[in-house]
Amino acid sequence: MSHTEADLVQILHTGPFHLALRTALAVRGLPLQRVQHHLAHRGVKVGVTSLSYWQQGARRPQRPESLKAVSALEEVLRLPGNSLLRLLTDDTAARSEVERPAARSYRSLVEASGSVEELLAELESPTDGGLHTVGHHERVRIGAGRELVGRESQHVVRAHRDGVDRYLAIHHGDPGCDPSRVAVRAVENCRTGRVRWHAGTGVLIAELLFDARLRAGDTYLFSYGFEDGTAGPSGEYVRGFSFAGGQYVLQVRFDEAALPVRCRRFAQASTGAPRGGRAELTLSGRHRAVHVVEQGVRPGILGVDWDWT
Repeated sequence: MSHTEADLVQILHTGPFHLALRTALAVRGLPLQRVQHHLAHRGVKVGVTSLSYWQQGARRPQRPESLKAVSALEEVLRLPGNSLLRLLTDDTAARSEVERPAARSYRSLVEASGSVEELLAELESPTDGGLHTVGHHERVRIGAGRELVGRESQHVVRAHRDGVDRYLAIHHGDPGCDPSRVAVRAVENCRTGRVRWHAGTGVLIAELLFDARLRAGDTYLFSYGFEDGTAGPSGEYVRGFSFAGGQYVLQVRFDEAALPVRCRRFAQASTGAPRGGRAELTLSGRHRAVHVVEQGVRPGILGVDWDWT
């Protein structure tokens, strides 16, 4: 999207910081490498990656040397003095009041909601964990015995309150699942904390501890997975969303020895609601997988189901 000088003036007034920086870069026509070069001539060292994170809103300049770089950026981009720094100050003042998206309860999203709530209470977790999803890419693997072998997630979240340093990942196995045998894998930017499960419903909750304590507005990227393979044949995979917003990508991959004859996407407003939003999915020949992409998730349930015969 192209921006004008008038757009820049308006955004410098309203913020937020990352959007104002991105607009200024676009209006001035300066690539990040040139900006870094101009800053270096002013004795300010900052990486292109940091500049990219700042304009995306994935990171915020907070340290003294970073704030010095922001002041120099105003000069490089020919902006009024303190115009970007002021937005940082205003954003910081508002960070503790970051809007918390409207949430749906577990009871409307998870069939075994009683078990989930019981385990959350055991982990002394508040109903609102302080995080909502910005982006979630999930890969599900179905084995040669038609069973759910495992799943992996790359998750980007944003904190809507200060002090958040963990995420509770919920795994709900298929009928017959033995959660005591399900393995939790903390892959990137997290480590496994406490793990609790409920044998009767096949529900397992894993505490994933972050490498940083987040403040309201901070984003965080982490990856994790569950290795299951303990239940019988699987016929669907579903994901419940408490909050609106963010992108969700789900891929379901099948073993070449057990390919379904039909796959469909579906959506539900709640566990008891009828399934709608049906769409046929074509199994890719080479990779034996189907996928769905939801650009702007709404509270509720999304999933893929399939027929074996």
